[in-house]
Amino acid sequence: MTITSGLPINPQLTGGQSNSGLNNATNRPDQSASVGYPQTAAQWFNTEAFALPATGAWGNAGHNSLRGPGRNNWNLSLFNRLVLNNTRGSRFELRGESFNPWNHTEFNQVSNALGSKNFGPVTSAFDPRVFQFGAKLYF
Repeated sequence: MTITSGLPINPQLTGGQSNSGLNNATNRPDQSASVGYPQTAAQWFNTEAFALPATGAWGNAGHNSLRGPGRNNWNLSLFNRLVLNNTRGSRFELRGESFNPWNHTEFNQVSNALGSKNFGPVTSAFDPRVFQFGAKLYF
């Protein structure tokens, strides 16, 4: 079982201020309001809380000031060992494993670049439910 809170996200800038003399890759947006978290796939955080800084100025949004989606992941395994011959030590093993057996969506990445057309939505998710089965024969 893995249960984690969301990883920090650093808001960034893209485009928009190419003539400001500042590097957009290291500049941040201005945070003009407190950040709310609707936590939907279409909008993970309130994008209206951020704005472009004045031309030539550094943004005031804090480093890693956003939180990404958390994770609640379960993995289950079942094993069974059948002894075929005690004296020879031969046995048959069956195994069944499930990853994310409840099949609930676990969001992964969030778009964090102000100025891009998809600022704020979830951009990826972890794998859905997966089952695998195995068998071993020891002789």
